[in-house]
Amino acid sequence: MGRVSAGRMETFLAVARLGSIRAAAARLHVTEAAVSAAVGHIEKQLGVKLIARSGRGIALTEAGRVYAEYCRGILGMMKEAHAAVRQAEVGRLRIGVVATAGESVVLRPLASFRRRYPAVELSLSIHPRDVLFLELQHHETDLVIAGRPPHTANLVIQARRPSTLVVVGDSPDVDPTTTTWLLRGTGSGTREATLALLDRLQIDPPTLTLGSHGAVIAAAREGLGVTLIHNDAVGEHIESGALTVIDVAGTPLDRPWHAVTTPTPTPVTRLFLAHLIDPAETGTAAFHAAGP
Repeated sequence: MGRVSAGRMETFLAVARLGSIRAAAARLHVTEAAVSAAVGHIEKQLGVKLIARSGRGIALTEAGRVYAEYCRGILGMMKEAHAAVRQAEVGRLRIGVVATAGESVVLRPLASFRRRYPAVELSLSIHPRDVLFLELQHHETDLVIAGRPPHTANLVIQARRPSTLVVVGDSPDVDPTTTTWLLRGTGSGTREATLALLDRLQIDPPTLTLGSHGAVIAAAREGLGVTLIHNDAVGEHIESGALTVIDVAGTPLDRPWHAVTTPTPTPVTRLFLAHLIDPAETGTAAFHAAGP
């Protein structure tokens, strides 16, 4: 069996993600014939069908879904290998964060790191927790700052930062058993923690799902309901009086932030971790190195 090049894998992944030969060709700036030929070459090498017609587009076969997962991991590791042999001070660092951490936890350390190492190529992406840890497992990002990773994932918690989840609203007099609870979207760790809390309290209040972290805070400030949220995200709103912490049984919840990598972090990732736990550089935003 011959080899499948990285370029053909990239082409197949574009087809898998977009569900269309035409869309993949447009994304890659090549002809549709070239995309079809690349996928056909892989299918011939593997001896299986990877895609099948589905309406006006295509769908992955079961073999195609399995192969796509392997392609993500292989291509991610290839890019990680290229980064690993470069000097840390001139490397590339891809950080993934959940929305709350992106707005209230990582920006100060990231800014001081950039001033300290201006030649490092930085990128920051914000996604739900489940998406971030999947990308990390596929080596598509270098470091994730979020809640605790799944126990089944082969990932390493490198550092932690204390944080709690508190219930906030526009008034301390609201009844949490009957008022509306504001929720984040599917895949949010805070949403899961909220639903678990309501289950423990054995209450079934009305809920309202909002798509973004900022929308939840704005809705709480306007009196649309209460929400469970990291204290890091609402400190200024509480100090100004726009929001108040509401006494709810079982809260606050201890939910530290975690800086998570694969078992083989790149040199520039290790450089950022060293910066992240250095209070001389990051002050009160510093993380603490995780124990063994």
